[in-house]
Amino acid sequence: MPEYVQDGVVDCGITGQDLVRERGASVEELLELGYGSCRLEAAVPEESSYQSFDDLAGARIASVYPRLTKELLPVEVELVDVTGSVEIAPRLGLADGIVDLVSSGNTLRTNGLRSLGRLFSSQAVLIGRPGADTSRLVSMMRAVVEARAHRYLMLNTPESELDEVCRIIGSRSPSVLSLAQPGMVAVHALVPSSEVWRLLPELESAGASSILVVPVERMTR
Repeated sequence: MPEYVQDGVVDCGITGQDLVRERGASVEELLELGYGSCRLEAAVPEESSYQSFDDLAGARIASVYPRLTKELLPVEVELVDVTGSVEIAPRLGLADGIVDLVSSGNTLRTNGLRSLGRLFSSQAVLIGRPGADTSRLVSMMRAVVEARAHRYLMLNTPESELDEVCRIIGSRSPSVLSLAQPGMVAVHALVPSSEVWRLLPELESAGASSILVVPVERMTR
């Protein structure tokens, strides 16, 4: 995909940041999409004496990412170019360690490997050809990406507890509406999806009631 975009076959595409950097393609990263998160890590057999990146100096390292391995490792290594299951290279005697993408780490553990640390973090990105008019597409996709990362929170609270409720929600300029019941107000706010389960018990303890959390379809800042 990076090459297709670079060569003008298409104006934009979706791929991983790891592939963009590995291919060295002349493209623009237009938008991080918030999925496909992974890490490029160096790993060695559990019984290995290697404890840090510096210990790998002169070691044989298997990877399908030779460009990033050479660029990101702080020491010179002997690159072993492999395809397919990189994790088995040390057990086959092909390499002393590997550099590969890691998500959960289960594959490393299954193959008796341990990580020496992260070299690079990656996720899916929208890329574009320099000079291509992609502003409208980027704007539409950004609205969806932002929406997925947030929830719309609605609740009722005694007016006397409004300051505490707003403190819990944070400085997000919530909307505050008067209710028919004297002394009660409604509070509406956008909150990060990742914070919802932390916020709910705190808001209940502060006296909030009728709490609703709903998805957001589109969002612009």
